[in-house]
Amino acid sequence: MPGIVTETSTALASPSAVETAKAGYAEWRAWRLGSVASPTGNLALIETRWLPDGDETTPDQALAGRRATVTATVLTRRNLETGAPERGIRLWDADSPAIRAFETIEAFPFDPSWVIEATFTPVDGDRTIPFEHIRDNGLTRELVVPGDITFERDGVDYTLSAFDDDGTLLLVFGDPTNGDEGPEGTYASGRFLFVTREGDRAVLDFNRAFVPPCGFSDQYNCPLPPRNNRFAVPVTAGEKRVVLRDGAAH
Repeated sequence: MPGIVTETSTALASPSAVETAKAGYAEWRAWRLGSVASPTGNLALIETRWLPDGDETTPDQALAGRRATVTATVLTRRNLETGAPERGIRLWDADSPAIRAFETIEAFPFDPSWVIEATFTPVDGDRTIPFEHIRDNGLTRELVVPGDITFERDGVDYTLSAFDDDGTLLLVFGDPTNGDEGPEGTYASGRFLFVTREGDRAVLDFNRAFVPPCGFSDQYNCPLPPRNNRFAVPVTAGEKRVVLRDGAAH
């Protein structure tokens, strides 16, 4: 059974919440299609380079010999074995092959039944949950999960874990559509969803579930859904797959 069975759950969203979600859906879709193809959007990432200790390469130095459409940014992470900070450089190309080939992101039609009002129950302290990442060879990174998200759907109670992504709750979830090659198939590694929270109330609009950055570039290292975030039923809402002009789908 997906999720963790709980005693506390909530019903599907109220009509007003559904109408709000529907009213903003077209604008959100247009924003997504534009943002992934922007100069530093998901399709623009061409290189993630982690620097050895003591390497103080600057973004300007990393751009040496690159064409004018390329920009560089700095990123950091913790070493999985030692916990020491690591520094890296990312290169973005506003005229990358992926941007030139980009056609669309397939998506399900808006489905009001996948707008769900849930209960958010905070936990004391910085509780972490291990998340496996796609490029970490089976190792896990501890991410802060500030509370439990509980709701009921079709007679099943769920408890999901969304981690703190710079102050916003980000849900990484999986379902049977992942990797399906049929018309309802979605990105193989799972999908992401930002959760709207107000006090102990959370809204999960799965119509805004999106293909994670690693579905656009293999230079990203995306978290994978933990076991309790895997649905046993298809989540037929939100984005499906990235489609490139040559017909390929990611």
